[in-house]
Amino acid sequence: MRRCAWPLLRLSARAGLPLRHGGAAARPRPAAAAASSSSSSSDGGGLRAPDTSLFVPVPLKAVGDAAEEDVGAELTRPLDKGEVLKNLNKFYKRKEIQRLGAENGLDARLFHQAFISFRKYIMESSSVSADLHIILNDICCDAGKVSFLGHVDDLFPFFLRHAKQIFPMLDCMDDLRKISDLRLPPNWYPEARAIQRKIIFHAGPTNSGKTYHAIQRFLSAKSGIYCGPLKLLAHEIFQKSNAANVPCDLVTGEERVYANEDARQASHIACTIEMCNTNTPYEVAVIDEIQMIRDPARGWAWTRALLGLCAEEIHVCGEAAAIDLVTELMYTTGEEVDVRNYKRLTPLTVLDYALESLDNLQPGDCIVCFSKNDIYSVSRQIEARGLECAVIYGSLPPGTKLEQAKKFNDPDDPCKILVATDAIGMGLNLCIKRIIFNSIVKPTINEKGEKEIDLITTSQALQIAGRAGRYGSSFKQGEVTTMHRDDLLQLKEILSDSVPPVKAAGLHPTPEQIEMFAYHLPDATLSNLIDIFVSLSQVDGLYFVCNIDDFKFLADMIQHIPLNLRSRYVFCTAPLNRKEPFVCTTLLKFARQFSRNEPLTFDWLCRHTKWPLSPPKNIKELVHLEAVHDVFDLYLWLSYRFMDMFPDAVLVRDIQKKLDDIIQIGVCNITKLIRASQSGAAPGAPEVVSADFPLSRTKRDSRAVSDHRGAKSTEPLSVAVEAPGERRPRSLKAFRSATRQEDLKSHGRGSLANRLLREGLLTQEMLRQLESEWQDQRRNGRYGLASKRDDQSSSKETGKKKK
Repeated sequence: MRRCAWPLLRLSARAGLPLRHGGAAARPRPAAAAASSSSSSSDGGGLRAPDTSLFVPVPLKAVGDAAEEDVGAELTRPLDKGEVLKNLNKFYKRKEIQRLGAENGLDARLFHQAFISFRKYIMESSSVSADLHIILNDICCDAGKVSFLGHVDDLFPFFLRHAKQIFPMLDCMDDLRKISDLRLPPNWYPEARAIQRKIIFHAGPTNSGKTYHAIQRFLSAKSGIYCGPLKLLAHEIFQKSNAANVPCDLVTGEERVYANEDARQASHIACTIEMCNTNTPYEVAVIDEIQMIRDPARGWAWTRALLGLCAEEIHVCGEAAAIDLVTELMYTTGEEVDVRNYKRLTPLTVLDYALESLDNLQPGDCIVCFSKNDIYSVSRQIEARGLECAVIYGSLPPGTKLEQAKKFNDPDDPCKILVATDAIGMGLNLCIKRIIFNSIVKPTINEKGEKEIDLITTSQALQIAGRAGRYGSSFKQGEVTTMHRDDLLQLKEILSDSVPPVKAAGLHPTPEQIEMFAYHLPDATLSNLIDIFVSLSQVDGLYFVCNIDDFKFLADMIQHIPLNLRSRYVFCTAPLNRKEPFVCTTLLKFARQFSRNEPLTFDWLCRHTKWPLSPPKNIKELVHLEAVHDVFDLYLWLSYRFMDMFPDAVLVRDIQKKLDDIIQIGVCNITKLIRASQSGAAPGAPEVVSADFPLSRTKRDSRAVSDHRGAKSTEPLSVAVEAPGERRPRSLKAFRSATRQEDLKSHGRGSLANRLLREGLLTQEMLRQLESEWQDQRRNGRYGLASKRDDQSSSKETGKKKK
């Protein structure tokens, strides 16, 4: 038996057991909340059946030559293994036995696995227990007789005992269900339930002043905590607070900055939301971007902050779409919500025309792309026109983002154009006059953790478009449009739609819950524990369990490394992009070194990253520098959790600042890096080709040129520079057609040039020669718009001849 009393005692405050003070029973819930809860609760419809495919059998070794004599054989006689096998197979086929197995938690799959293991154990063991030996002997002796000395059904107790040995969860299923019961999250935070908090919801669109009013109350309080979604936002509040003579500390996963020189904790803290402390009392707490409570990966952090912060006043800022959910969640805690609505401070106009050509760019324009490669290509085209542009995308270090934003905002800097991903949606103050969507489709991760390509949501479109015309900037009115004419109508429809209400809040297993699971299932891997937890978990309609694919990916990656459970859990929660092989490999090395109890020193890290590093010479080197920056972040993140094993955080922070400057140099020279990537690409690698070289156009580009014959601009309407494996539709009509998936596949393979390279019909040397010839033709004035398709055909023929 693997049960014990202490896990359930610890569980009482965390897994939904009733508390004596106010809490969930203090106030009746609204009808909508009650209906939502009852619809998914298992109270009325029986317990949720676990996914038994997640139950991994514990291997049991057969008994070899016994040191002592076989007692069973002495009392009866040696077993005839042939007869034993026949009777075991009879036992398996009996319907009564299968029914008994189901009553004891063995569905068809588990019953079959348990029987195979039971039969193998008996047949391969040189001896079995005396009681089992006697039963088997009686069954074999009674075969074909009517004396009823033994019956195959008598094997069931021994079979069930064996099944519980290889599937230990069968013996503690009730305990596991209690541990994974997530139906009353408010009861996980008894300190917060012990006080009556005042909840103020500041609701409004981007640039409406909602966060400003919350921060003013934060600054006037005796103590306060600001919880934001990004390090940049936390850093901004940290600076504002200290500039207003309100001492404020900065706390992120990778950094601690104290306002006081003696490192005493200040009364105010600005932190990323995952780092908020739910045990420290505050007068005022600010939770920013509350609509992210629905985020499939990070939503649990907003749920934890909203339910668990010990503050007299909780100021919640975000979209009005989250009002109903927050109100219902607060009913479960016995707290009321005061809603304050705000309107946008500056007008935002959706233009009636698309940009169509980069020749039409104006100072203050921001082109929004949803692909890093599109960022590279668009920025190159802009600089080819003699214009400077700033570049911001998600994987850039925060310091580089701030420098690029500062460059774009500076009225004395010649850089007046910004090219960015939706990373600008929050966290940066930018003086943007016009937002231009280069595309209105983007890759997303669904609730199953699968990558999908879909139209941007109304919430995303409003968040991005709202960055134009910031209050207090030189642009008093914001404008928004698209790069392509056929996207504009769809964008207007998206922006005119109402934002769907936020329906549920994210949850995530706590370390304590996983520890209790591991106590009952000591042989299960961490990834398997998480799977079983989610399979057994019960949530009501106000909550959902967040996506745990990244956690499981890291758990499987370091499973072979000997670590205690708590350390393993911490490593698996490390914030990293699992698509970066260098970062993942480094985490693996960190864990291996950690398991040997060998501190990860500054010298060790420098050897691994080959520090010092030089400015990048091409895009590949820039991407590697970004990965090295992420490795430094990972070191700093772990240094605050294992200070003895990651002792050189100060030195690492110093070289990370130097790396920031190196990356900044690369970003400022990004056009040169793209050219270098073109000329020095490895054979077979996707090549970044000139955007107006005919072979670089996809099907949509050719159609767009045809649709715009006679127009003043000859600029192609889209650029075919895509990441390997990225599938992106190039036509909205194709996107919405009945053959949508086929269009996605055909349009998502990159440019024609890249496809010809992959198919072996062109070599990169041939492609460079073709482009050179075409550029010569264009310079000589012999390449008009009407003849482009003919030249494309001739280029293909030339390629075939050369081949």
